[in-house]
Amino acid sequence: MTAAVVDAGRRALPHGYRDFARQLAIWFGWLIAYQIARGMADRSPAAAFENGLKVIDLERRLGTLWELSLQGALVSSDFLIELSSITYWLSQFAVLGLSLLWVYLRRNEYFIRFRNTVLLANAIGLIGYVLLPTAPPRMFPDFGFVDTLANFSAINHGSAAIELASNPYAAMPSLHAADALIVGVVMATIVRRRTAKLLWLAWPAWVSFCVMATANHFWLDIAAGALVAGIAAALVYRRPA
Repeated sequence: MTAAVVDAGRRALPHGYRDFARQLAIWFGWLIAYQIARGMADRSPAAAFENGLKVIDLERRLGTLWELSLQGALVSSDFLIELSSITYWLSQFAVLGLSLLWVYLRRNEYFIRFRNTVLLANAIGLIGYVLLPTAPPRMFPDFGFVDTLANFSAINHGSAAIELASNPYAAMPSLHAADALIVGVVMATIVRRRTAKLLWLAWPAWVSFCVMATANHFWLDIAAGALVAGIAAALVYRRPA
């Protein structure tokens, strides 16, 4: 039985169990780094709120405080509320993790650059969280923002498991947006069906809508996340794999 399992694993895994274990260690190592950065960023709530107010002020000066309009569209539909909530919770870890796993197993020649782009983008983002903690829109109800996850979703930032794993002041840059952009572009380039390509290309836009409409990110956070993703991709893809 054990020999059969080992043989099956060798056939399914492109580089065997040892390499697969190494990839898992790298991924979970990143999760540990995230927790360390979260703890450091949590020590500056006053700075986070000040930075959040600066973002609001800048968007108002530009006449682009669009997040409130997106929220209005969201709360008008129970279906949109549920779908956006599910997207928010699953996009950054579940969809990202499953995409990495699929590429590792089915398109392994693309995996190293894909993985490295994600890791580099998140490393840049974690540095941003420590140096520039920023409160998200949901923490500014006086401006009209509504925490839709708290009001309409069974799972919210107040849930014990979420409080343990999340960073409350991780708005700038948006790693939801950065990861969705990387996943969407990479997956669109390597899947073969046209429908799948179009869906993956739409993924970053949908995630961006969800994180803004649920009052978890400003559009400037999205723009910063896209910049982070672009920098990471440029650095990774300009070199041989």
